[in-house]
Amino acid sequence: MIAGDQRDEMLNVNLNGGTPPDIFFESVFAMGDYVHRGALLPMDDIIDDEAKSDIEDTFWEPVTFGDNVYFYPFSHMPGTLVYNADMFKAAGLDKFVGDESEIKTWTLDEFETILETLKSDTPKDKYSNAYPMGLFAVNNQGDTWNLAYLRMFGNKFFNDEGNIVLGDESGAKATAWLKKIYDEGLTNPGAESVSSNDVNAMFQNQQLGVSFTNSVLFNNIKADMENGNVNEFDARLANIPSESGDPLSFTYVTGAALFDTGDDTRIEVSKDFVKFFSSDPELVTASKNGVPVRKSVVDQFKDENPLFAAYEENAPYMFSFTGNVPGYNELRQVLYPELQALYTNEKTPEEAVNSYQEKGNDVIEKSKADSVIFNK
Repeated sequence: MIAGDQRDEMLNVNLNGGTPPDIFFESVFAMGDYVHRGALLPMDDIIDDEAKSDIEDTFWEPVTFGDNVYFYPFSHMPGTLVYNADMFKAAGLDKFVGDESEIKTWTLDEFETILETLKSDTPKDKYSNAYPMGLFAVNNQGDTWNLAYLRMFGNKFFNDEGNIVLGDESGAKATAWLKKIYDEGLTNPGAESVSSNDVNAMFQNQQLGVSFTNSVLFNNIKADMENGNVNEFDARLANIPSESGDPLSFTYVTGAALFDTGDDTRIEVSKDFVKFFSSDPELVTASKNGVPVRKSVVDQFKDENPLFAAYEENAPYMFSFTGNVPGYNELRQVLYPELQALYTNEKTPEEAVNSYQEKGNDVIEKSKADSVIFNK
């Protein structure tokens, strides 16, 4: 087990020393740069038709770089919104509350109505110092939700060449929407100096009506309530809305990667082992500790955890937030300063998205020069 903030340092030390691990199990988004560096091996030869039919196409997209699969999907961690259903009802928003095992989909107009009503009608005696929605931009943590918000008006973010295309009308419109709800007091103040951890804590303390979550954070909130660490309230899930009406959804796919150790025997044995634990009918049930990628496992455990089926229904609406572009980890350092400049009025929405696009594409272009995917 390796702490996330030590992962890259430890891997780079071992790669430079010629002693990479045989197998590394991790969220795919954190490992894409190792594909582009040529450190990981494709594993198409161990993925059969049964696996392809049991695992939705949505989960194959983020693990496929160029023409090859570099990670074997095992489980995933979907990202959604989370809302305080008790606060909604106290503000008279009962009709917007979904079922406990539902990921509620609101239209963009409905979402704006929700935020405005939470601001005006949330009882101050019961929810003092509460805000309708959480926003954060102090660093790159939780940036996946900010990437989703920037897609709310139809921007596809990356083009077919792997370049950022946020600097068009739809990207500026999404950025202007974020600034609008911020200026209108529909979010917490000081987003430029607030972290995702801060926002998560505010939601747990019932200071936010709507916040961000993923399947792990949501389970942790429920567990904290059961253990008495957090006061109980009715937390439920919702999708990120969009102008088109189709929800925006994303996930962190987790699975095994194979490093190129240069030892054919070790590589062959490693492939055998990855295929074994990623496809054995008994072992793949361990994916229920997260959220299963396999339809067969969802069917097996959906009565035990009804949200598994709800997450599966969301699969068609999931987008690949990394675009599998080279330099993604460095690219993550580019967005939040532009959002800070937006919230502090240093830049207009158009200036912020154009600056991000220019700086981000510089990162991508430099990384493409060293990418084995773009230089086959």
